[in-house]
Amino acid sequence: MSPTVFRYKKYRFYFFSREEARPHVHVTSPDGEAKFWIEPTVSLADYVGLSKKQLKEIQKLVEEHASEITKAWKTHFRS
Repeated sequence: MSPTVFRYKKYRFYFFSREEARPHVHVTSPDGEAKFWIEPTVSLADYVGLSKKQLKEIQKLVEEHASEITKAWKTHFRS
């Protein structure tokens, strides 16, 4: 199960249900994908196929939505 937290333009921000405990979010687009840590600060964990410009845009989105992502993480993984 991979619940979507939100979508923006061509990006989908989501979790994998069976993952490590440290809060993070995955982002996918037709161009590639990335993983961002949410805590202790938003930072890029890994990526493939995305340009530096795209990564900068995505990181800004993750930072802007960090509280929403964290809330969704806690709700999803509480169950």
